[in-house]
Amino acid sequence: MGRINMARLLVGGLVAGLVMNVSEAVLHAGVLGADGAKLLEDWKRLGLEMDIRPSLLFWLVGITFVLGILAVWTYAAIRTRFGAGPKTAVRAGLAVWAMSYLYAAVYIDAGIVVWPPKLTWLPVAWGLVEIPVATLLGAWVYRE
Repeated sequence: MGRINMARLLVGGLVAGLVMNVSEAVLHAGVLGADGAKLLEDWKRLGLEMDIRPSLLFWLVGITFVLGILAVWTYAAIRTRFGAGPKTAVRAGLAVWAMSYLYAAVYIDAGIVVWPPKLTWLPVAWGLVEIPVATLLGAWVYRE
C-alpha cells in the first residue's frame, strides 16, 4: 500500500478543478445565464434584492479548485481497494458528486420555495457528467 503522492495529487486536483471551473462558467454564464438574470429580476420585483458581491466569484472559483483536489484525493484514497484506472476515477467522481451537488440540491429544493427547479436540478444533472469527467482527467495526472 503506497503513500499518496501529494505533489501529483495537487497537480491532478488543479487539473480537475480547472475542468470544473470552465464547465461551470459555460453552465452558469451561458446555459443558465438568462434564467439566473430572470430570477434576480423577479426577486427584485418582490423586494428581495440580492447583493451580488464581486468577491463571490473569487470564492466560487477557489472552492471549485478545492473540490477538484478533493475529487482526486478521493481517487487516490480508494484506488488501493478498487484498483487504479478510469473505473475507479469515475467512482470517486460520482461519490464527490453525491456528497456535494446532490446533497446541496436536495437541501435547496427542500427549503427555498422561490427557486426554480431548473436552476436547482440542471446543475445537478450537469455535475453528474462534469465531476466524474474532471476526476477522470485529474486521476490521469495522478501517479503514486
